Amino acid sequence: MRSEPTKTQVRPGIEADLDTLTAIYNHYVRETAITFDTAVFTPEERRPWLLSHPEDGPHRLMVATDAESQEILGYATSSPYRPKPAYATSVETSVYVAPGSGRRGIGTLLYGALFDALAGEDVHRAYAGIAQPNEASTRLHERFGFAHVGTYREVGRKFGRYWDVAWYEKPL
Repeated sequence: MRSEPTKTQVRPGIEADLDTLTAIYNHYVRETAITFDTAVFTPEERRPWLLSHPEDGPHRLMVATDAESQEILGYATSSPYRPKPAYATSVETSVYVAPGSGRRGIGTLLYGALFDALAGEDVHRAYAGIAQPNEASTRLHERFGFAHVGTYREVGRKFGRYWDVAWYEKPL
């Protein structure tokens, strides 16, 4: 059952968001296999990540906030796909929704804003790796035109078991 819609604003992430963004990410580190990080981060450790997502260019950080309280409800990023120069026109995208903010359309709003922001950039393809199973993330990516291109079997080990990652791509 979908929660009541929240009036939500999406804007670029700023340094003042760092503590909350770190807390959201750490929830997924501690509680899920959605990320393969296994140790939580301090905000100071996450600062280089935040600073690598400026307000322009192909590597963005978009933050969703409640329009009234300004509470951060989630974030989406486009990051370098791989460090080698020939990959410069490819990005890896991801969405993290704050605990308790799921099923409100926050991920959809964030991806919409992210892809709108990337529309004028020199980006050819977006990629997303989705640890399996994750039906909600799969549906979100397919809604935005991502197509499944393959699955890495048992590529990550977390919580004492191996996890598959399904890879999706989207032309931009």
